Amino acid sequence: MLINTMKFLPLFPTVKTTLFLFFSINALTLNAQAVVRGATSIALRGEPKYADRFTHFDYVNPDAPKGGSLTRAYIGTFDNFHLYALRGNCADGYEYFYDSLLKSSLDEISSYYPLIAEKFDYAVDYSFITFYINPHSKDQGGRPITAEDVAFSFNTFMTKGVPQFRSYYAGITVTVLDAYTVRFDIPLPEGADKGDKEKMLGLCSLPIFPKRFWEKKDFSEPLVEPPLGTGAYRVSDYQMGQYVVIERVKDYWAADLPVNKGQFNFDTIRYDYYRDETVSLEAFKAGEYDFRQETSAVNWATKYTGKNFDNGLIRKETIPHEIPQAMQAFTFNIQRPIFADRRVRRALNYFFDFEWMNKNLFYGQYKRTRSYFQNTEYAADGLPSPEERVVLESVRGQIPPEVFTDEYQPSVTDGSGYIRLQARSALRLLEEAGWELKGGKLLNKVHGGQLSFELLIYSPDSERIAIPFQRNLAKYGIDMHIRMVDTSQFINRLRSHDFDMIAYGSPVNAYPSADMAIVWHSAYIDSTWNIPGVSDPAVDYLIERIMENQENDSALLSLGRAVDRVLMWNFYVIPHWHISEFRLAYINKFARPAIRPKYDVGLDTWWVK
Repeated sequence: MLINTMKFLPLFPTVKTTLFLFFSINALTLNAQAVVRGATSIALRGEPKYADRFTHFDYVNPDAPKGGSLTRAYIGTFDNFHLYALRGNCADGYEYFYDSLLKSSLDEISSYYPLIAEKFDYAVDYSFITFYINPHSKDQGGRPITAEDVAFSFNTFMTKGVPQFRSYYAGITVTVLDAYTVRFDIPLPEGADKGDKEKMLGLCSLPIFPKRFWEKKDFSEPLVEPPLGTGAYRVSDYQMGQYVVIERVKDYWAADLPVNKGQFNFDTIRYDYYRDETVSLEAFKAGEYDFRQETSAVNWATKYTGKNFDNGLIRKETIPHEIPQAMQAFTFNIQRPIFADRRVRRALNYFFDFEWMNKNLFYGQYKRTRSYFQNTEYAADGLPSPEERVVLESVRGQIPPEVFTDEYQPSVTDGSGYIRLQARSALRLLEEAGWELKGGKLLNKVHGGQLSFELLIYSPDSERIAIPFQRNLAKYGIDMHIRMVDTSQFINRLRSHDFDMIAYGSPVNAYPSADMAIVWHSAYIDSTWNIPGVSDPAVDYLIERIMENQENDSALLSLGRAVDRVLMWNFYVIPHWHISEFRLAYINKFARPAIRPKYDVGLDTWWVK
């Protein structure tokens, strides 16, 4: 089991992996600068699904009853209530604490519609965007949300937030025009007549903090008291590290807005924390909590049984989906000398026997991941197309030659557990890289040291899949030490890049967005998200081209597939697997809409029967 990407990386939501925005407008007014005025939805490409004055999203029941409770469980602990602190482990439920200026739907990838901001203007060269705040908007204390709160939120992120936010939004300024109007000015790149639309649109999902509460706090530090928020739920009860209960704000001003209608139906949501996954599952089977989305194949295949399943108290359900999949993986820290050589990284991939694991550990439930755009049209397939070759020729000589000549495929075994053919290929690469097998150990030809490294994990599930890999390496003289730590240590070591190899992957890429810079560009080498520590001119070039072509669908298709090939052939990771199904189990007390959102489970649309 891999750690939840969005929970533990304190990254501003507008620079996460899924900013797919489309636009529609109430009125278009062109002046000397060309300004779109009175927009009520916006997008990067194409048209939004929902027309102006829509009443609710298709995947909700607008008449869903309010009431009842939902109890969930998480493994680990928490020590504060502030996701954006530079240290600490935030409590779950934080996603409900703060609203943003606009809100996305879950059946598009993705369109944004009015929430705190009721409309906005923007320059067609993307040099500014002005938000008009809904005068009915209120924080959880009942006071109006104003332009001062919006400006304060942005400036606080810029001065005390994570460094990657400051880098991404460098040069942007915010101006309060009046109590309910706020403008962001975005400098155009030098010599350009048009700016970055995606960067402008990133401001739409800025979470808004009440200035009156946060101006007295150190935003960079953990918060040990429940916050005053702007969202649908607030903390009502907690025991630090053990449980937290959030309650629906009864007079929540935005409850009946089209973007919220039919959602947030539970009066309370409780999060119970367990130190052990086995104990957590047994607690669920005993009815101690209500909902579980299973990530373990062996659990799903063998442990969802018992009297509460037989008597109908607990329902078990598998729901197919076509959601883009994240790159779960064992990730190399290529800043460590031992993994600086691509041949070593490629060689270690041969020792990872997915076919044996899938057969013996996962009951054949998974498919091997082979792309950073898995389940999308941007996943590279076959050899490069003519359009891709044009892109790749620009960096020929700086990228692996196989990009031009071979289709990337992970190493495949027969599932028997014998990997002699794969091991021979690995040892040839290691020999080229300066290693030799002597006396049962793989030794460096120069300094004589053994090829030895540490795999950092936090979960017994990760240990279960690491041990067969460790066994295969040991047969050929490679020493991999498995280091399991608690979630707090894991997070701290991840943030400081204090690892050789880590059980962690890359965020979901539904399309080649400018957000990929945070993960791959050398300007963000110190970013928590740049987990492998990549600083490569060729990768930089391709990412910059992606950033420049956000409105060019055909160019993005070629660029996405090209960068996918380059990243995969650089072997920054040992890819794991994915499943295109939700595996759900829940207490039989819920009802849900007839239509599920295309890109989500849609739990926020459920209600208690």
